[in-house]
Formats: sequence, structure tokens, C-alpha cells
Amino acid sequence: MDARTAFSDSNDVSGGSTTSTCCVIGANVTMPPPRRIPPGIVAINRLSEDLESIFFDNPPPAEFEFFADARLIVESGREVPVHRCILSARSAFFKNLFMSRERNAKLDLNEMMKDRQVGYDSLMAVLGFIYRGRIRVSPKNVCVCMDDQCSHLACRPAISFMVEVLYASFVFQINELVSEYQRDLLNVLDKATADDVLMVLSVAQTCSTECASLLERSIEIVVKSDLDIITLDKALPHLLVEQIEKMRMKLGFASPEINHFPDKHIKRIYRALESDDVELVRMLLKEEHTDLDDAYALHYAVAYCDSKTTTELLDLVIADVNHRNPRGHTVLHVAAMRKDPKIIVSLLIKGARPSDLTSDGRKAVQIARRLTRPIDYYKNFNDGTATPKDRLCIEILEQAERRDPLLGEASASLAMAGDDLRRKLLYLENRVALAKLLFPMEAKVAMDIAQVDETSEFKFINRSFVSSKRTSVDLNEAPFRIQEEHLCRLKALSKAVELGKRLFPRCSVVLNKIMGREDYPVIADIGNEECPLKRKRRMEIQEDFSKAFTEDKEEFDRILNLPSCSSSSAGKMKERKW
Repeated sequence: MDARTAFSDSNDVSGGSTTSTCCVIGANVTMPPPRRIPPGIVAINRLSEDLESIFFDNPPPAEFEFFADARLIVESGREVPVHRCILSARSAFFKNLFMSRERNAKLDLNEMMKDRQVGYDSLMAVLGFIYRGRIRVSPKNVCVCMDDQCSHLACRPAISFMVEVLYASFVFQINELVSEYQRDLLNVLDKATADDVLMVLSVAQTCSTECASLLERSIEIVVKSDLDIITLDKALPHLLVEQIEKMRMKLGFASPEINHFPDKHIKRIYRALESDDVELVRMLLKEEHTDLDDAYALHYAVAYCDSKTTTELLDLVIADVNHRNPRGHTVLHVAAMRKDPKIIVSLLIKGARPSDLTSDGRKAVQIARRLTRPIDYYKNFNDGTATPKDRLCIEILEQAERRDPLLGEASASLAMAGDDLRRKLLYLENRVALAKLLFPMEAKVAMDIAQVDETSEFKFINRSFVSSKRTSVDLNEAPFRIQEEHLCRLKALSKAVELGKRLFPRCSVVLNKIMGREDYPVIADIGNEECPLKRKRRMEIQEDFSKAFTEDKEEFDRILNLPSCSSSSAGKMKERKW
């Protein structure tokens, strides 16, 4: 006779009894009774889940904000409602803070954190632990990067999230959470890049009383790394830099390139760059003590100075844009780390090679991908607003790697304008204006590089564009005389459009489609807002954008559901109780 016996599943609890079963076929077998979870544990689990629902139910309970009596202000002015009694019971920091604040107080998170910015997702991880007493699985859209080849255990988003939670837990005096995230960071620290370890070291030094092990291990890795003294000095307190320098000397890791500050002349060049005084840099170079390459001045400007300063330095045309610093990084690699699209475009125009590899085999685009979270890559993009800066940097570098030729004429309309400079100028003004409206971030990058704002706008009634199709000559129309300012404007706009075609083909396709329509002059006409044709065409354009945004959202969801993304970067595949 077959016997079927139930086995308990400790992960499935319903009223203190087990519900999971599996079948065993064979002789009668006497099995031990299923393990029963004590009622007290069940009640605690239920309490924990009820409190967790305050933050993580979607949407949250309607009464949540009604009963909240304080608010934390996070990035972009976002408010997080909280309960003073719960926070005060769980954290001595909040208890002391709320004793001196009135009810319904609004507390700025940046003022509480002081030394480091803590994002919304990191704050929610800490508050979730305060309310529930358990560590949740790390949000995968926050703890993974845009590189499909990455394991997401120690990329920048994963390390940054753990560091932010660790620091916030330290400030809020939640020692259990500090210990847990210190342990998680120690588990992945050997897999992180030297620059990310430097970020961990900076926070571990701040939290030294609670993070002694993490501080010791981070210092050990940095001492053996190729991080130069300038990078250390920018990121760490002076005493800690001296300690690392002495340890390198003692262990024999010191080399002139990484362990000594630049000489006095190079320091003067750096100070001039920080002051945005490129003319002073030119004068210092005339003293012939060094050149820009030997001083790694372009690397320094890209890493620490204003983008305008970098552009002016490039315009001197006396530096090798593919020169490598002692760490094996080209200037483009440094620009990818900084994530400034204008600097990246400026370097590519001057001949920077996107295919060059770092000493550990990464291209600039791979660096950018590993620094970018999906949540930032797709941020606001499905709303038709400005393209996120992180996404823009990746797209520029990807397009540069493809080395696609220019996409021909911007549209048939420009070719149709022929040699009529007035029509060309009007077309370019309209195209750039449309780009500013639909793709503000991309337009700004191209216009800044082309120095469009330094020229005078060509103001002409849009109806002239309609009249460009006339075959007869209007004898009453005053002849248009091209002037020097018009030529400067034409040159700047043409350069901006060509840059847009080369670096932002996704945008150019949309602009070509709109500008190439025969009825575009009607759509662009500033008059007759209620024109049925105009309304119809604009609805079609909106539909095109909606379709593009939907495709991007589907791509976003696909990336988040990749197998590599399902593993938690912090190693928290199971919830942990305290």
C-alpha cells in the first residue's frame, strides 16, 4: 500500500502550521511530526509584516500619511512620512532629535548626513529595517549597473548602495545594521575597483568607531593599489593620506609617479586650471619647465575642472588626447568616470579613441555602463523630459565606437533649400529649436560644443519657410543680404546639427521625420493654433514619442529581469531577522 507523508516547510507558515507537502511512495514509514512554529514567533512575524506594509505596500495604506507626524526631506525635495514614536523607540539619534522638534516637523536628510549624500533608496532600506527589524533584499534596479557582463556584486551601484546604507545606519545609531553592511562590504571589497574602495575607505574612516575592520582592510587595499597621491588627496583627509604614503614607503610600493606630489611648477598649472585661467596655463607653459602631457594636465582638468576649462585647454591643441596617465587611463577614460557628456564630446571631436583599453581591459563605454544604474539610465525618459546625463554619456560613447558615417543631409528640406543661405539658415534655426524642445540635453551638448549661443539668433518669420516652395518671385519682397553675423550663425548651427547627427542618431531620426514632412511649415507656424491639420500632425508626433518611450520601458524591464540581475549585490538573498 502506498503511504503519503507530509514534510514541513519552515518557509511557509500559516497560523503556526505547515502547508507545504511532497509525496513519498513506498512502504509505511514513520516520520517525525512536523516542526511547529511557536505562536509567539508567528505573532512577531505578523507584526513585522504589518509594519513593513507602511513603506513597501504599493500603493501604501491611505491612512499612513494621516497618522505620520514627521517627514524626512530627501533628494529633489521628496518627502517621506515617518512616525516619531517608532523612530524614537528604535534609534537614540531620532529620540534626541525629536525631543527638540515640534510635531509634523520636516527634517532635511542632507543636514542630518552632513559628510555624505544618502539617496532615497538607501534611506528606505534603513527605515525598512527600523520598522520591520529585518533586512530586505536589495532593490535590483538600484544595485545593478548597465553592463550585461557584470556580476553586479561589486560594481559602483552595488558598492554605493551599501556604503550609503552603512553611513546612514551609523548616523542613526543602528549598530546592528552597521555590522551587517560592514560584513557585506568586506565580502566584496576584493572584487571592487580601486576607485570604489577609495569611496568605502572615506566612509569607513568617518565611521571608524564602528567599522574598524572595514577601515583596516580598505587601507590595506588602497596602499597596494595604483591610486596616485593627487586622487588620494582629493578624496581623503590629509592625515590618512600621510598614513597611506608612509605605509607604501615601508612596504616598498612607493613609486615616483603615484606616491609623490607634483613639483612646484605642475602645482601652479593645476591651480591655474582650478581657477579656470587657461591663459595663465599658456604663460606657465612658455617657461618650458614641462608640457601638458608630462604634467597630465588634461587628465587633471577633465577630472576636477569646469567643462569650459577643458574645452579651452583642448583648443590650445598642444596636448595628446590619447595620452595615458601612470594608471593607464586615457583622458577619455577619466571623462567616462566623471560622466560629463560635453567633455566626452569635446574629446571625441579632438580625436580621442573610444576603443582604447584601461590596464584592466575596459573601454570608456564599459566604464560608463558600470557606473550607471538602470533607474538612472531610464530616469524620466518615458515622460518625454530631458535625457538623463548617465544615458547620454553611454549613447555618445556607443555611437563613437560604431564609427558610423554622418547620416547624409539632415533632411530633404535642407537639400531643397539649395544655395539659398536664407532658407538654409531658417531651416537650421527651426531644426535646432525643435531639438531644444524635444531633446533638451542632447541639444545643449551639441550647441555648447558648436558655440551656438555666442552667435546672434536669426529671427525671421516662419511663414518664409512656406514661401520657399514658390516658383514665382515676389517683386515686393525686400532682398535678403547675408551679413557676417549670419555666416557665423550658419556655421555654428551647421556644426551643431552635424554633431547631433553623428552622436545622437536616435534624436536625428525623429527630427528628420518631422522636418522632412511637406506639412512641417504648417506645424511650425506660430499662428493659427487651432488648425485641424496642425493638431492632427502633432498628435501623430506624440504617438511616435509614446511608442519610443514604451520600447525603452520594455528594454528597462528586460534588463532588470536578466539572470545576473536577480542576484543581490549585497548578498541578501534571504531576509535576516534581529
